[in-house]
Amino acid sequence: MPHPLNSIAIVILGETSAAIARQIQTTLPNATVYGLTERTQSADKTYANFGDTLRELFTQSTSIIGICAAGILIRTLAPLLCDKRAEPPVIAVAEDGSAVVPLLGGLTGANDLAKAIAAALHTQAAITATGQLRFNIVLEAPPSDYRLANPEHAKSFTSDLIAGATVRLVGEEASWLSQSNLSISAEGTHLIEVTERPVMGSVTHLVYHPVTLQGRLSIIGTGPGSAQWMSPEVKGILQTATDLVGYKTYLDLVGDLAQGKQRHESDNRVEIDRARHALALAAAGKSVVVVSSGDPGVFAMAAAVFEVIDHDANPAWNNLDIHVAPGISAMQAAAAAVGAPLGHDFCAISLSDILKPWEIIEQRIAAAAAADFAIAFYNPVSKQRTWQLTAAKEILLRWRSPTTPVVLARNMGRPGQTVQVSNLGDLTADQADMRTVLIVGSSQTRTVKRANDEVWVYTPRRYEQ
Repeated sequence: MPHPLNSIAIVILGETSAAIARQIQTTLPNATVYGLTERTQSADKTYANFGDTLRELFTQSTSIIGICAAGILIRTLAPLLCDKRAEPPVIAVAEDGSAVVPLLGGLTGANDLAKAIAAALHTQAAITATGQLRFNIVLEAPPSDYRLANPEHAKSFTSDLIAGATVRLVGEEASWLSQSNLSISAEGTHLIEVTERPVMGSVTHLVYHPVTLQGRLSIIGTGPGSAQWMSPEVKGILQTATDLVGYKTYLDLVGDLAQGKQRHESDNRVEIDRARHALALAAAGKSVVVVSSGDPGVFAMAAAVFEVIDHDANPAWNNLDIHVAPGISAMQAAAAAVGAPLGHDFCAISLSDILKPWEIIEQRIAAAAAADFAIAFYNPVSKQRTWQLTAAKEILLRWRSPTTPVVLARNMGRPGQTVQVSNLGDLTADQADMRTVLIVGSSQTRTVKRANDEVWVYTPRRYEQ
């Protein structure tokens, strides 16, 4: 079956498929039937555009059961395919229920889902995965209470087994391995190890960790807000998580991927306490995800986690599997919206003086301005901090012309997104807030007028001599 926390959509194109959809729903009672507007009357939800709906469901990691031709599913989703470990199950079901074909998501439960659907329709699932057929197991997709430490080696490992290699099992007993059709031998050429210890695997050595015995902490960036900007790696991490830790606004950005997971919400000003809580959960054997917006290593939670590890020196954290998964930063999203203002050397400065004194911020603004960097400013204005942006502007004007382009991007990828191009001389504090990122150009930054009276902004890659 797919991950039990994923939502499932049964997509039909006409009312003639409704009976098959309801038959499948008897086995998957939490599934939602989506029907094409004006062609269906009994669907749970209706949609107007098949392609847009399917792609939106897919990017939200929803398992998709399409009662239609396999070809239309393939052509619709092909542009989104980039990481098989993060793809949700996609199943094609014939309109008369005679065929059930798992198309995508073999590593996220598609084959088991197809078998369940086939059983409900009294037919056979057309499973084509060689490993599943030959060994009744998919080594890249262990049961939910185990985790493969080196998934990058699983494909080559499976290919060797198909070619005749044998397997030696070591470590803790795992019935899902011993009861498979693997060629198991005490003198096996390849090794599968089940252990709670941190062991380095290889192309001939797969390592599985029991989830209940070794905790995992992932620090992720969701991107600025839009689901399409969330990386496949991040989606895959969220699918296997047990606990989500973060500021409520950022946890909400996860969308349906948060369903069924324990949420640990906290105020945006208690990063150290949040990091310490996440580490404690992971040490207790949980699969924990610390959620940041943007990139977790840019003015976000990754540094807070490692700061706690460094200062607290808790032995329970030494063996934790800790991973940082990058995301698209707000400054990257803002730059892309108007062209390429960060196309040459640039830096990022936070105007918040909560964690560092304003004197340090002043020094950095002056140094960056004198060095002619384009500058991305984070946290420019808050309810309590209203004067810092004006002070920064005064420093910049010592080195920059008042006509220097300024980009103000607010709520990137979220409802209410706005992107405005102004200039340094006209910049005022009331144009920004904590959801705004500013990009102030260098002396070389240029604007290009567009046909719709808007402008592109870019910083040339070379200085003119």
